[in-house]
Amino acid sequence: MRRFYLSNTIIVMLLLLVLPAVIFAQDEKFSYGRPAYWRPYDKSGINVFETSKDNLIPYDGMRIRLGAGFTQQYQNLKHENPGASNYEGSNKLYPLAPGFMTAMANLNIDVQLAEGIRLNVTTYLSTRHHNEAWVKGGYIQFDKLPFNGKFWDNLMKVTTIKVGHMEVNYGDAHFRRSDGGQTLYNPFMESYIMDGYATEIGGEVYVQKNGLFGMLGVTNGMIKGNVDSAIKSPVDDNVKRNPSIIVKGGIDKKIGDVVRVRLSGSLYHNSNSSASGLTLYGGDRAGSNYQNVMENVPAGAALPASTSIAFSGRLNPGFTKKVDAYMINGFLKVQGLELFGTYENAQGRSKNETAVRLMQQYAGDVVYRFCHQENLFVGVRYNYLTGRLAGMANDINIDRFAAAGGWFVTKNVLLKGEYVIQKYNKFPVSDYRSSGKFNGYVVEAVVGF
Repeated sequence: MRRFYLSNTIIVMLLLLVLPAVIFAQDEKFSYGRPAYWRPYDKSGINVFETSKDNLIPYDGMRIRLGAGFTQQYQNLKHENPGASNYEGSNKLYPLAPGFMTAMANLNIDVQLAEGIRLNVTTYLSTRHHNEAWVKGGYIQFDKLPFNGKFWDNLMKVTTIKVGHMEVNYGDAHFRRSDGGQTLYNPFMESYIMDGYATEIGGEVYVQKNGLFGMLGVTNGMIKGNVDSAIKSPVDDNVKRNPSIIVKGGIDKKIGDVVRVRLSGSLYHNSNSSASGLTLYGGDRAGSNYQNVMENVPAGAALPASTSIAFSGRLNPGFTKKVDAYMINGFLKVQGLELFGTYENAQGRSKNETAVRLMQQYAGDVVYRFCHQENLFVGVRYNYLTGRLAGMANDINIDRFAAAGGWFVTKNVLLKGEYVIQKYNKFPVSDYRSSGKFNGYVVEAVVGF
């Protein structure tokens, strides 16, 4: 089976190698290079959020760019759950030993189709969740429209339109997270404990001017398209499929030459989903960067494949039927010092529940970048999650402390490491996570271009 995955990846790579030659033969104006209105995949893409309306690249014909993200990890984590009943039997944890994880790789294709019109397709070549080639998504972004008239020119000076199957712009944390092989933007190893991230089918419209920005988005609310009829549950006979509404706004300003301030707020709303359900907190197709930690292996059972426990260290609240979530983010950069904070409030339920549950999450990063061109950095992060899980009478909480450091050998090559401690509190003793804890270090070698 692995041989098939490898062959599939080789075929994809060969097609991409011959693609430029085919396009060259069809269009003499074709060129290879950076597209406009685009976030770089190297060091210069760090702390880039929404793409701006500033563009210094003149249009001179269709342009294509192939990029990639590669990450190789070494993990030395240990875990325990002494408070769980029968922790050596039915609540036994997956056995861990130090070692290298399977390398992860992303392939990025960006094409400047016309002036102000850009196409993106991203493919996971190998990740924790899928070790075969798997398309993350793709979209078209319009920063100009092919219509004549001063009205359209003035409109698109402040407006951006994105349409496709894409990473939805809920909150600012997803701009700093690790995504398969693309881990260069993240000064730490992992995303948040409750990972508000998904790829959904829909569209987003942005308006930005003088540092102020706003966005309105509409999506299907699911990780993939679905035209199947829904099935009623014993406690919920509503089979209507509603779209998700995403609203975002904020300010992003530079003060002088050394200070940058950003404040944003985001809202994600879906009152009813059916079929495969909402995936805002379970929409990652790549997986966690902590491998097999705090995972349950019942006594006598065979060890599960790592791809089947791909989201270790995270918690999915299970809001698959309805969800109302909002996230507030603040970012401050003063020369090499960066502060990034998050507050998130999410309420929802699954189709088998009648009551709405609440989860709240707090997180704060302090990162200091120094030396020539800020090629070295150190940082600390604290992440705290509390709320009610389905079937539990009381709230639980999880907290994580991480200390990290890194070295950009070049703008495309990064070596970073992290020491992490994560604790699971107030889980019932019958749950394998009761009094759970994991700690240790992870090292990553990263390439992004």
